[in-house]
Amino acid sequence: MVRMRKKWPDEGDLVVGTVHKVLNYGAFADLEEYEGKEAFIHISEVSSGWVKNIRDYVRENQKIVARVLRVNPQKGHVDVSLKRIREDQRTRKMQQWKIEQKAERLLEFSAKKLGKDLETAYKEVGYGLMDEFGDLYGVFEVAAEEGVESLKESNLSREWAEAITEVAKRNISPPEVHITGYVDLKSYAPDGVEIIKKALSVIDTDVISVQCVGAPRYRLMVKSSDYITAENMLKDAAQKAIDVVESEGGEGKFQRELE
Repeated sequence: MVRMRKKWPDEGDLVVGTVHKVLNYGAFADLEEYEGKEAFIHISEVSSGWVKNIRDYVRENQKIVARVLRVNPQKGHVDVSLKRIREDQRTRKMQQWKIEQKAERLLEFSAKKLGKDLETAYKEVGYGLMDEFGDLYGVFEVAAEEGVESLKESNLSREWAEAITEVAKRNISPPEVHITGYVDLKSYAPDGVEIIKKALSVIDTDVISVQCVGAPRYRLMVKSSDYITAENMLKDAAQKAIDVVESEGGEGKFQRELE
């Protein structure tokens, strides 16, 4: 159960549910993000085409993504539609829900480090962090990448900040980008082969992979936590090699894509 700050969804919201009852005229689903709330899907909102048998479209224990049509808190009703949603919206919402499930587990791990339960965690820090960061998972991403000091602007106690950061660093791997470029190195000196070897030796191969495509062209590959950093690393490495060759009367050229 992923907790939302508000008790009821709004009209037009996308919600995740688990179908628990299917009848001839419609289906009922427990709303995963709203504790104790149930949604109803009328047979006319199951599919844009004619539905002969509703069980051809929904079944018990099925996870669904639906759009909220009407909300009546007084009667405890939430009417939703399966047909008024595009496939890309359905996929994106389900992915988001799964990420927030993971975030909730991370919050629970953090709470256990402090001898507290999940309910207390939400009340003390969870809902406030959701308001500040937009979603709970974003908090752990920031903590994993930037450390405990990244949370110092939040209204978190030091113990909560340290617990969240420790859990984040253990469970969230920083994103990686992989990019490739090409450098042409030419030397006209009698010992040109040695000069090219010297030029390539200035590239840190622990960080950047170097492969010979076919003289005078070499492929450089790098991975980093973000695209801009990776791009700069690639350009800097190529330029160091080019500088060596040019200092010996040769020439060099870097390009991101093959011409």
